[in-house]
Amino acid sequence: MDALFSNMSPVVQALIATGFSWFMTAVGSAFVFFFKTINKKVLDTMLGFAAGVMIAASFWSLLAPSIEMSEELGMPIWLPPVVGFLAGGLFLKLADSFIPHLHIGSPCEKAEGIKCGWKRVVLLVTAITLHNIPEGLAVGVAIGAATNNMGSATIASALILTLGMGLQNLPEGAAVSIPLRREGVSRLKSFWYGQISGLVEPIAGVIGVIAVMAIKPILPYALSFAAGAMIYVVIEELLPEAQSSENSDYSTIGSILGFALMMVLDIVLG
Repeated sequence: MDALFSNMSPVVQALIATGFSWFMTAVGSAFVFFFKTINKKVLDTMLGFAAGVMIAASFWSLLAPSIEMSEELGMPIWLPPVVGFLAGGLFLKLADSFIPHLHIGSPCEKAEGIKCGWKRVVLLVTAITLHNIPEGLAVGVAIGAATNNMGSATIASALILTLGMGLQNLPEGAAVSIPLRREGVSRLKSFWYGQISGLVEPIAGVIGVIAVMAIKPILPYALSFAAGAMIYVVIEELLPEAQSSENSDYSTIGSILGFALMMVLDIVLG
């Protein structure tokens, strides 16, 4: 698998990898064909798990390689990771502030971003779509880093990151489609809206891989940028949502398990 993947062009690699992440979003969205509701404890555990995976991936798959690459390129080893990380968080903050979206479970009057007349369904899908931008970007940048043989970046580590992003997309897909079904949207439309939120990942992945291949010195910045954006999503969206009920212990355990799994995958297989 590793050898076969390595023989493909980086753009094709990014499309396949982020296509897998989108597929996992679609699988999670397909839960709506079997369930009209989902136990809140289960959902909170799944969202916590997704948060743990993203936190671990941000360090092991993105920030650590960024630090190594900074040293290889003769830069201050702290500068690109810090600058990129802060820029990634700022980018998501600006997107949050301007793009209309609505968090799951919130009433329409609490929609964030520029006020508009978008329907509730569109606002919900937009919120998850914003989450998926840094995930697709992270995979694309990781593949670009592996192509340039920078630091500890390898195709294997990029595939592990892809697997982690796919695993955490399962609950995100379900977290969109099932609440929509509960609000009276048909199963097919709920599935459609859930899976479509993941289509931004291949776009972000291709942009990421092309950018870092064209301008090699931005690699450490790009990796830490993706990490900062993902940590913003975790702190701003996933954890507050997972801890919004009385099931905080379940989401906490899910976060620890998600972090541990991603850490093991990165250390053992990367």
